[in-house]
Amino acid sequence: MNPDTPRSADAITIRNLDPGDQDQWARLYRQYAAFYRATMDDEILRRTWSWLMRPEHAEEGIVAETQSGELAGLAHYRPFPKPLLGRDAGFLDDLYVAHAHRGQGIGRGLIVAVASIAHARGWPLVRWITARDNAPARRLYDGVSQATQWITYDLEPGGYGAPGGRA
Repeated sequence: MNPDTPRSADAITIRNLDPGDQDQWARLYRQYAAFYRATMDDEILRRTWSWLMRPEHAEEGIVAETQSGELAGLAHYRPFPKPLLGRDAGFLDDLYVAHAHRGQGIGRGLIVAVASIAHARGWPLVRWITARDNAPARRLYDGVSQATQWITYDLEPGGYGAPGGRA
């Protein structure tokens, strides 16, 4: 396909998640989890959705919606404290664009929208992580941000120092 040929005639609107989005959001979030080979079940979906719908919870979400009302992508973000700066910054937890809608600038649009929110809130930066082998996403990220020199670790609390765990 010629890269100059649009993949869809639909215009995209990026907006906040709405309670009526639950079913389409769940479909997208299941696809996102499958991409990362992450366990996804109804309880995880229910809990994550409840976070996104509760104004008092830090996790927030935006979606990319086509003119026909289809959700084509999502982004979840939240503030996180940066003690060395003495202020909150933004963390982009999840970013996903449905396969049929890739190559239209939706991922970039979602990142720009989160950056705009961050700017309005006075966050000095937005941080996120991705899999080392996620080459398409890394191409996008390299075009809009600066890769850091930091290496990320995960510690399972029950595994450290526990019998049979790492010493």
